Amino acid sequence: MDNPTATSDSTSVLGATTPEEFLTRYWQREPLLIRGALPGYVSPFSPDELAGLATDDDVESRLVIENVAADGANSHWELRHGPFTDTDFAQLPLTNWSLLVQAVDLWVPDAQALLEEFDFLPRWRMDDIMASFAPSGGSVGPHFDQYDVFLLQVEGERLWQIGQTCDEQTALLPGNDLSIVDGFVATQEWLLAPGDMLYLPPKLAHWGVAQNNCLTYSIGFRSPTLADMLGDLAVELGALDASSHYVDPALTPAMASDTVDAAFVQHAKAQLLGLLDNDALIADWFARYMTRPKYPGLEEVTEEERTAQALGRHYRNGELGD
Repeated sequence: MDNPTATSDSTSVLGATTPEEFLTRYWQREPLLIRGALPGYVSPFSPDELAGLATDDDVESRLVIENVAADGANSHWELRHGPFTDTDFAQLPLTNWSLLVQAVDLWVPDAQALLEEFDFLPRWRMDDIMASFAPSGGSVGPHFDQYDVFLLQVEGERLWQIGQTCDEQTALLPGNDLSIVDGFVATQEWLLAPGDMLYLPPKLAHWGVAQNNCLTYSIGFRSPTLADMLGDLAVELGALDASSHYVDPALTPAMASDTVDAAFVQHAKAQLLGLLDNDALIADWFARYMTRPKYPGLEEVTEEERTAQALGRHYRNGELGD
């Protein structure tokens, strides 16, 4: 796979790659490594404060622990969901685990400024910023996502490997709650230092392993399933036009059989598509669907209250990962 490396020109998070080139060549197509994408970027929260967020009942958080077999040949992966306690963190091993916290841009509003660096993409396409902390060896295993993601190295170093393009038929490692690719084969790898960033398109297998105490941001983009979108739209259409009913096509005696004639199928399809032939309705629904808050309850809390509430619960039993 031809994967050039862009070097930052200090004016764009894409480095020497122009937004036009990125959107034409890389977006949802190819990975792009950008050295020095955000040199000198400082996280508005510490790893300890990230752990504090993970103790909050309202914050979505996970711990992924890799229990390496004695022979080093196999690993058992364990997934835990938050909220966590100080005791949970105190009992973690010294290596081979990762803490992941979703939507840090909502809980720590100062993190939202980072999203301005991606002004070449529609703001409404952005989902959230996930932050992950890991000591040496920490990862979530080789996996693939269904969405676009920018992986920004904030502190420490992480080795990223990319592999094959995956789909619904890709074999996953059995016996755990994580979607880990079984038979991952690395085709390229890069060591990312603070300020470096890696863009990955959907369905590309990747594996990031912390080389030391490591803080990484994942800037992800919304990618709902078409089935979910259709289900939500069906509710919308049902509320707006509950009076429309199915009607038959022109019938003939030959169609009076126990099998469903193809004419019925085509006529039903035409009637359903007719409901969708309303550009104004679809535009209004799509805009509301794609901008729907991920955590609606947070709208009732001010930014100042969220920050004080979240960072005021920082981890108090020493430095996380030491």
